[in-house]
Amino acid sequence: MGFQTLDNKNLTFEELLAGAEKIGRLAEQEAKTADENATISENVVNLIKETQISKLMLPKKYGFPQVSFSEYAKIIRKVANYNLSAAWLTYLYPLHNTLPAYLPEVEREKIIQQGGLICDVFAAVGKAERDGEGFRISGKWNFASGVLYSDWIGLGVLMEFPDSTKPEVCMPVFNRSEVEVVKNWDTFGLRGTGSNQVVVDNVYIQSDRILRMEQIEKNSRPPEEDYDHDYPYYGVPYFPAFYIGFPSIALGGAERILQEFKTQTEKRVRLVDGVRESESPRSQRVMAEMMTEFHAAEALMDKYIQLLEDSKQLGVEVPRSEFFAIRTKVIKICTEIALRSLLTLGGGALYKGGAMELFFRDIMSVATHKTSLYEDSVAAYGLELFGLEGGVRG
Repeated sequence: MGFQTLDNKNLTFEELLAGAEKIGRLAEQEAKTADENATISENVVNLIKETQISKLMLPKKYGFPQVSFSEYAKIIRKVANYNLSAAWLTYLYPLHNTLPAYLPEVEREKIIQQGGLICDVFAAVGKAERDGEGFRISGKWNFASGVLYSDWIGLGVLMEFPDSTKPEVCMPVFNRSEVEVVKNWDTFGLRGTGSNQVVVDNVYIQSDRILRMEQIEKNSRPPEEDYDHDYPYYGVPYFPAFYIGFPSIALGGAERILQEFKTQTEKRVRLVDGVRESESPRSQRVMAEMMTEFHAAEALMDKYIQLLEDSKQLGVEVPRSEFFAIRTKVIKICTEIALRSLLTLGGGALYKGGAMELFFRDIMSVATHKTSLYEDSVAAYGLELFGLEGGVRG
């Protein structure tokens, strides 16, 4: 099947980064409304589209810039300097737009040419029944981030195929018209992500619109033999590459918290001794320690990306648990910076509506994601360091 090259402006990385800053600034201006509505606005979503960031990880044959993992991480981090909910979706929309790259060509073309946004839920909580050449799917899935603005939705289901000996985790891709969205997103943090519930009731899905995730994880390539070997997501550990945005969001949030801490500390005079806090060894020491911890987190992020690149370019086999442990360590450092900033600033940082409140609760919420749980990651990594099976996918 032929394809139509989608429109773009041959954007440079610098232009994409400038677009990310526009997204972040607009989302910051609308942060209060996004909290009240439990979703970022259509204005922010339209800007994600207009800057071409929603398409930046599509294969090059569709005319988009296809940035490197390092550049992608920096774009996400830039948005997170201003608003973590917007960064969450600036990460997930282009990421989920990579999903059709693993479908058979006809369905891939259909979804990509339609041009809509895609969301997903990996949790395999749906049920499937064979119906001719396809399946009938039913289930309820929570945490579908960005679903209110998505035209396509991938949902996790355990499915059985004639060529496999046991049920495998799959992701049928549904059109928005085939599902019901239940607005149940009412959380402590990341409220602007609009991560609502999706309900599917006996919907028929043809086999060539089903992503077989275990095969993708194993082979990391599309079904056809002739494919673009330079595409960043082909030939790398799939889930570690997929999860690259979560530590990037945490880094961008921690960077902003450090800026806020410095600004508020410079203005602060302690009533107990009348000393300007920026001139006190107490806060000077805290600032220095947090900055060095932040640089350590940045270095770990660079290591993570290097391992992805080595796996593709050099064929280096990296344990999935090592990716998991590095990624969650980055997030753990960032959450500890947020907590220490708040405790050092004291009661003056508790008022609602300020940057410290918003960034603190959002960065803590990033750390609650199932792929960000530090204790799970080090348990798995420890097993693999001693030659045992870690049992994680990255």
